Amino acid sequence: MDNLQKRTILIYESIGIVFIIILGSLFHFTFELSSFNPVVGAFSAVNESVWEHLKLGFWPLIIYAVLEYWKIKNKTNNFFLAKAVAASTIILIIPVIFYSYTSITCEALLAIDIGSFIGAVVVGQFLSYTLLIFKEQSKTVELISLIVLAVLAVLFIVFTFYPPHISLFQDSGTGDYGILGHFR
Repeated sequence: MDNLQKRTILIYESIGIVFIIILGSLFHFTFELSSFNPVVGAFSAVNESVWEHLKLGFWPLIIYAVLEYWKIKNKTNNFFLAKAVAASTIILIIPVIFYSYTSITCEALLAIDIGSFIGAVVVGQFLSYTLLIFKEQSKTVELISLIVLAVLAVLFIVFTFYPPHISLFQDSGTGDYGILGHFR
């Protein structure tokens, strides 16, 4: 892979950071703005649980990955591995930071929550870039990575409507779980 290809990929991944942060921020409000449309709720935050906030990074990353795929698929290696690692990074960093600092402060702090979201996106996109320029992995790794992304997508949708009753899924304000609290 030559330096021009690496630079092109870096530009796309950097644009992805901005795209994911902006769209993710908008997805915090789209469910309410849609008059609580359940289809919109499957892809945006439906309450103030940690789980629902993970959708703010996951779905914009997936949307950007679809757009990005058509532009750089032939210039990169390990596309689906890179995106699975980026998505997993976001999904891991946000709750680790949230539960770590709230165990000390006993309260959620908006500035830290926003910072962890931005930081998770930046780290995820950096790891994505690293894997996109890394030596090509097997087709099996790519297939497994695509399956991981599909499973995550299904889990985000299913758990919007049928969340487990554990703290990760509980709305910090109302105590409700998932979207169904809006339709009682």
